[in-house]
Amino acid sequence: MAIVFRTQETLTDEQVQSGLRYVIRDGIASQAMGILTGGAFLVAFAVKLGASNLVIGLLAAIGPLAQLLQLPSILLVEKMRNRRAIVVVAAGLSRMCWLVVALIPFLFGAQIGLAVLLASMMGASAFGAISGCGWNSWMRDLIPQNILGSFFSKRMRIATGVGIALSFVAAVYLDFWKKVLPKYELQGYSILFGLGVCAGVLGLYFLARTPEKKMPQLEEKPRILKMLGQPFRDENFRKLIAFMCSWNFAVNLAGPFFMVYMLKRLGLSMSFIIGLSIVSQVMNFIFLKVWGKYTDRFSNKSVLAICGPLFILSILAWTFTTMPEKYFLTIPLLIVIHIVMGLASAGVSLASGNIGLKLAPEGQATVYLATNTIVNSVAAGIAPILGGKFADFFVGRQLAWTLEYTSPTGKFSLPTLNLQQWDFFFALAFLIGLYSLHRLAMIREIGEVEEKVVMNELFAEVAGQVRTLSSVEGVRQMVSFPFSILRSITTKIIKPKNDTILPEQRGEQP
Repeated sequence: MAIVFRTQETLTDEQVQSGLRYVIRDGIASQAMGILTGGAFLVAFAVKLGASNLVIGLLAAIGPLAQLLQLPSILLVEKMRNRRAIVVVAAGLSRMCWLVVALIPFLFGAQIGLAVLLASMMGASAFGAISGCGWNSWMRDLIPQNILGSFFSKRMRIATGVGIALSFVAAVYLDFWKKVLPKYELQGYSILFGLGVCAGVLGLYFLARTPEKKMPQLEEKPRILKMLGQPFRDENFRKLIAFMCSWNFAVNLAGPFFMVYMLKRLGLSMSFIIGLSIVSQVMNFIFLKVWGKYTDRFSNKSVLAICGPLFILSILAWTFTTMPEKYFLTIPLLIVIHIVMGLASAGVSLASGNIGLKLAPEGQATVYLATNTIVNSVAAGIAPILGGKFADFFVGRQLAWTLEYTSPTGKFSLPTLNLQQWDFFFALAFLIGLYSLHRLAMIREIGEVEEKVVMNELFAEVAGQVRTLSSVEGVRQMVSFPFSILRSITTKIIKPKNDTILPEQRGEQP
């Protein structure tokens, strides 16, 4: 194995460029696997097996909680000092667990099938966590820091484009399968999962071909507790951990149940839900390039300060999709929510990953990034379990606020707020998200600028694009209102303390 996955003291520019191409190809293969085996298809598969809200929460929690295995993975990486070997082997074992999932409809009944699904997800997530620990450190040393944002935005953009096409094809395929073979609907999902495994195996080939720079030698034998304490002694990185922890808790409290909410509460068809997912992915695809450019030009924190408020406002908007049941604005509101979440999640995913890579010191990336992942995983793992319990607890409970006008000729009522079941923790996730934005303001990043600078740049770019499409005055007004109000709101929510930002951290000369 040491010969096959040999590391090198230094990498030439040609080797780095070759490695970057293989990383992009692995991203495409991994995205294909993720689309075919996860997200809406996995949740729908579990629902078809009879999964309860708690089981859905457990499925969502397994992945984050498995990241706790990054703790022993740090020692494994430091001892073997061959991250490529660890990543390829662990990722291979992780992806093989999905073969078991694909075989569930053929070998097990619904009740046993759910238990096997949970067990298989545990195995896949455990090996995936081990792989992820080595991959993060490997990429930190491979990718030049000055192109970090643009490279990952390109990788994610290409992968997202593939994901959009696959989502559409998979949705059409499932509708066709259900129509032709309604009694064997679960077996249709098995074929999707099998194809996902094939894509994952192709990704392993690309990972194996990616070069690795030799890790620097340690002066002393690594001690796990001392190593884990390093990121917490770094004040700025500690603030990053606090932000990421509260953010992941908020997102994972609500996120895993959007699909269940649309299936059970709103009664939407699977094809329509996948259509909304595609809308979100299209916006994600469009804005990845924009956010990638801004993370390199300004900072990751500046992008997070814009996308974060948009994302949590989208979570709150889910509570208004029923009043108290489906109404004429439900579908338009869902479309708007998926549009905003798509463009915001592009910036959040890109910048939150990059800021950790940027703030982790060179040569210590493994322990810094793994510690960040471990702490965040606890929050992200607990949140969906609590969400599942909340969903069951709030069944039959309701909080309503109605405006009522009475006149001699009649009575008029306008429901302004109506929270039921899932709505309660959507609102709670919004409040926790607001707190996380407060924590974000405390982080310092070299090159950061005030959010209004990035907002002005962004809206100027959007305005220019719209003006090229139409000369109609009404369309022109759209680019200044309500965007000007949104710009003001987001700046006030996460306005940093200027006295904590040094001149060199603003990109100026001291």
